[in-house]
Amino acid sequence: MDRTQGQSGRDEQGAGGPGTPSSASASAAAPASTGQAPTPSGPPGPARVVTLTAGDFTLTVNPVDGSEIEPLRPGTERGRPAKRDAAARAVRDAAARPPVLPGPPISGRPLLARGEELERLVRLLGRGRSVRLTGPSGSGRSALLDAVAARCAGLAPDGVVRISGYGHQQPGELLHALYATVYDAPRERPERDELLARVRDIGAVVLLDDLEMGGSALDELLRATPECAYLLAATPETKAPSDDSHVEEVFLTGLGKEDCVALLEAGLGRPLTDEETAWAGDLRFASEGLPLRFVQAAAMLRQRDELNHSDEDDDEEEPGVFEERPRDSGVVPLPTLAEGAAPAELLASRVSESARAALRIACALGGELPHHAHLPALVGDTHADTAVAELLDCGLLTPVGTRYRLAAGVARQLEDVGYGDTASEEARTAARHYAWWTGHASVVPERVGREADAVLAALAGADVVAAAVLARTAAPAFAASLHWEAWERVLRSGAEAARKAGEVAEQAYFHHELGVLALCEGRVDRARAELETSIGLRGALADKRGTVAGRRALALVVDREVAGAAASPPLRLEAPAAASEAVTVATSATPATPATPATPATPAVRTDAVTKAVPAAKSAPALRSGPAAAPRVDPAVSAAAVTRVAPVTPAVPVSAEAVTRMTPVVPANRRSEPPTTLSEVFEDAFPLSPQPAPPAAPVPATVPAGPARGAGRRRRVLLAAAGALTVVALGTVVSLAMSSSDTEPPADGPAVSSTPTTAAPTTVQQNSGNDPAEEPPVTAPSDGGTTPGASAAAPSPGRTPGRTPSRRPSSTPSNSPRPGTPSTAPTATEPTPTVTETGEATPTATAPTGPGTATATSPTTAP
Repeated sequence: MDRTQGQSGRDEQGAGGPGTPSSASASAAAPASTGQAPTPSGPPGPARVVTLTAGDFTLTVNPVDGSEIEPLRPGTERGRPAKRDAAARAVRDAAARPPVLPGPPISGRPLLARGEELERLVRLLGRGRSVRLTGPSGSGRSALLDAVAARCAGLAPDGVVRISGYGHQQPGELLHALYATVYDAPRERPERDELLARVRDIGAVVLLDDLEMGGSALDELLRATPECAYLLAATPETKAPSDDSHVEEVFLTGLGKEDCVALLEAGLGRPLTDEETAWAGDLRFASEGLPLRFVQAAAMLRQRDELNHSDEDDDEEEPGVFEERPRDSGVVPLPTLAEGAAPAELLASRVSESARAALRIACALGGELPHHAHLPALVGDTHADTAVAELLDCGLLTPVGTRYRLAAGVARQLEDVGYGDTASEEARTAARHYAWWTGHASVVPERVGREADAVLAALAGADVVAAAVLARTAAPAFAASLHWEAWERVLRSGAEAARKAGEVAEQAYFHHELGVLALCEGRVDRARAELETSIGLRGALADKRGTVAGRRALALVVDREVAGAAASPPLRLEAPAAASEAVTVATSATPATPATPATPATPAVRTDAVTKAVPAAKSAPALRSGPAAAPRVDPAVSAAAVTRVAPVTPAVPVSAEAVTRMTPVVPANRRSEPPTTLSEVFEDAFPLSPQPAPPAAPVPATVPAGPARGAGRRRRVLLAAAGALTVVALGTVVSLAMSSSDTEPPADGPAVSSTPTTAAPTTVQQNSGNDPAEEPPVTAPSDGGTTPGASAAAPSPGRTPGRTPSRRPSSTPSNSPRPGTPSTAPTATEPTPTVTETGEATPTATAPTGPGTATATSPTTAP
């Protein structure tokens, strides 16, 4: 009788469906053993076309022509799914556990020396706290999680959820697995925003075994489910949580000596002898008390007992005539400490041949062991499915989610003794077998999703042709099972294998599927790149149907890009402002002083420039045409000249950059023609209302203070030129005044004060006898004020002096007027000297150096 007849219907359907032979041994054993893809004997079933709802799209997975995607039609939107009840959760939890193995049942292992940790974990989870259970591989973390699940069954409204974190570095797939476990939503994969909104309402105790992520990824998982309490089982090598996660830490240590002996006796089924007890103590010291080592040690002692018991039976019975096996009278000794620390080689040498073949397949697949229903076809033995239970009882396998894999350290120990020499052949055989199995119409997609790790491992170890065929058949099944992380991995591996094999059509299919997957996940840029690549490859092959399907998907990408641009417009930068506005904004840190009627605003220039500009402003008369040029004083210029500008001392040292950023001032009235008169020159140099200058050319970074020095240099040149013109103008005015005899002083002219010193000529002018004598000067009464004025010795009216007056002003310093000094008013016949209203300036009359020589007074400014 076949040993697989006692399996449950769930396992038979997972192996190949209700219409296939048990364990798929009858139809696949011979083809798999020869290395060729098996062919089903019956007619092929219909292609598996599955329709899914992925966010706002309807995805039709067609394994023949490729997936088709279209917007969700109006009226077909599904409402919020309901949560599973207790019975449905129990069925879902049983489906998430490893399958029931054929053969005799395996006795349960007791949980020893974990009572304190169990009580602490249940207490923390009951308070809603998340806990990280840390322990090395083989420390019994999975067994402790089973005990916690039994104790926390009624704590949360959504019960206890078991999830395997093996191979997951990001929280996305874990959130989808949690959503699919709690909510009854078949054939639906919500988008990220909807997923986060739904998992936020889940209140459950989540047991996450074999955690491989930490840090920010773990924080994201915890933030997405605030109503869940997590029990995270991880190894010490896993990245630790962040400091802000507030996750409690519970460490698992090794067992004590008594607990190790008790666990060894429970696995052996009898008490230990003194020799075995001493051996167990030495093993405990070498293995640091890991429970897995004592499970394997119990298996070695059982095998030793079986060998010794067989020898005893042979001694009691009379040897027969047809005895073929030579009699071994020796006793099998205890394993050494080295064999106890690395027991894989010794254990594998004492198991059946089918079990050793299964170990070779697991080594070829990176430690992943296929489902026990595939072993008869892979090994070539109809009873090879019992090898999984045999290996699990020896401690060479450990459960991981819905499957089994080699225990920690077993794969390395087996490869060292030659179990990995045929890895490439075993991987190629597994890839061809899975290519037939995943493409069979009777295999449901959920069953393929549970076998995802073994399929991906076979895909990685196979040659390019077998890998391309396996990826082509497994990709639609992974898409239909909503295991999209495996779907993306198999698509990328298949695209690379098809490129190396030169299969352009298969390469176009993989790129099309990658584009559809990226579109469903909201990665628009990646979707466009993949779809355009697929359309180009199919256009080269003249595949009109595939090109149309790709262009339809690309149209959805364009629509999504337009919708995204309308919802979130790009950043718009304003047009560059005018040059003057840019300078104004750039120099807004040092605003100019606002102008007032009483005190005009002064330009923001350096102190030395202002100091040098004041004397020139005070000696700037206006010129008039004609011999009788009356003095004209500009009130604005006089006020600016009299007003003292106090230098501003900054609180901190001012750098060259700060000086260059000061707002320059330009004349208020800008002319297109150069100035022709002195008044126009001074009007341009000292405007009544300062205005900001147009922006200057950009200054190199090496000379930060260049514009300021250039502006000061031009201002000094302008002031020097104005001073030279002033000296020339004053000489001309004095000469015209002394040579004129008919000039009358203005009636309302300002009072002129002079010193009482009378200038006497050195040479007496010869006059005729009829000429009247010169009148003595008339002294005007002093008004007691300090009105500024200027006087000079003038010749007699109607006579021409003997020498032309000098145009160079005297360098004699001016003297300040004393109180009580009489003021002398000019006579009617004397020419009117040039009068300039200045602040604190006193003219001084000097004696001429020769006959008829007049010297002009030089006004000075009192400090």
